[in-house]
Amino acid sequence: MTAPHPSDAAADARRWVPILARYRDPSDRRSLLEIGLTLGPFLLLWGLGWWALSISPWLAMPIAIFNGFFLVRLFVIQHDCGHGALFSNKTLGDWVGRALGVLTVTPYDVWQRIHAAHHGTAGNLDRRGPGEVYTMTTAEYRAESRLGRLRYRLYRHPVVLFGIGPAWVFLFENRLPLGLMRAGARYWVSAMGTNIAVFLVLGAVVMFGGLDPLLFLFLPTTVCAATIGVWLFYVQHQFEDTLYEHEPDWNLHEVALHGSSHYDLPAPLHWLTANIGLHHVHHLNSRIPFYRLPAVLRDHPGLEGAQRLSLGESLRCVRLKLWDEERRRLVTLADAFTPTPA
Repeated sequence: MTAPHPSDAAADARRWVPILARYRDPSDRRSLLEIGLTLGPFLLLWGLGWWALSISPWLAMPIAIFNGFFLVRLFVIQHDCGHGALFSNKTLGDWVGRALGVLTVTPYDVWQRIHAAHHGTAGNLDRRGPGEVYTMTTAEYRAESRLGRLRYRLYRHPVVLFGIGPAWVFLFENRLPLGLMRAGARYWVSAMGTNIAVFLVLGAVVMFGGLDPLLFLFLPTTVCAATIGVWLFYVQHQFEDTLYEHEPDWNLHEVALHGSSHYDLPAPLHWLTANIGLHHVHHLNSRIPFYRLPAVLRDHPGLEGAQRLSLGESLRCVRLKLWDEERRRLVTLADAFTPTPA
C-alpha cells in the first residue's frame, strides 16, 4: 500500500479541526460532578486506609495503591484545567487546577507551561525537550560514543522509566520550576506555593497520625499514580507507527492525529484514567473536556481505529526506543545496527 503524500496526510488531519470544535464547550455542572465523583472516593479511600493502619500497614498499602488510580484521574482533571477545557471561566479552571496540584504534588503553572510546549512540539525532531520521553533517531544512536549509548540505554530502561523516574519527577523534580528557572516569578510562586501547601498537609498528617500514614498511604498512592501516569504518557506517543518529522516537514495536526495513540482500555480503566487514552483526539483539539472524548469516537467511527493499541499490544511498546527515519517507525536498539530492507 502506498503511503499518502505528506501534504495529503496533513490536509486529512486538518479537516478534523472544525469538526472537533463542536465538542469544545464544557458543562460547568458536569465538570463539578466529575470532580466530586473522583475526589470523594479518593478521600474515602484515604480514610479507609487510615483506619486499616490501626490493624496493619500491610492492609493499608493495597488500599493506598488502588487509590493511585483516583489520583491519576484527579491529575487528568488538573490537566484539562491547564488546557482551559473544564470550565467556561478560565480563572475558575486555573484555581481548581492549582488546588488539585497540591494533591498531585504538581505545581500547576509550571506544568501547564511545559505541557503546552509538548503540544506545540510533539513529534518534532528539531525541538525535542522537556515534557516528553526523549527519543533518539537510529543515526544519532549509532553516532554516540559507548558511554552515550549506555546513558541512553539506562534512561530508556523500564526500571528507570517506570520505576525510579516517576517517583523522582513527582516527589523531587517538581519541587523546582526546572526548565523555567529564568522565565519569571510566576513559575517560582507556583512551585514554592505548591511545596508549602504540600508540606503543610503532610505536616498535619504526621502530627495526627505519625509517620505511618506518610509511609504507607501518601507514598504508595503518589508513586503508584506517578508510575501509571508516566506509563500512559509513554504509550500515547511511543508506539511503532507513531510519527516524527524534522522541522520543514513537521505539521502540528498531522503529528497530533498520527503521532498519538488511541489506547483502547477496558471501560473501568477508561473511567479511572479520564479517557486520556483517546489521545489522538485530545491532541487534535486539547480544549475538548475529557468526558466528551468518547462522544467524538461514537459520532466519528473513522477515528476509532486510528493508532489503536490494546492493553496487551501496549506492553510490546517498551522494546521500542529509537526512531528510524528510513523505516519510518520506532524500532529496538538492536534494529539500529540492522540493515534496512531493500
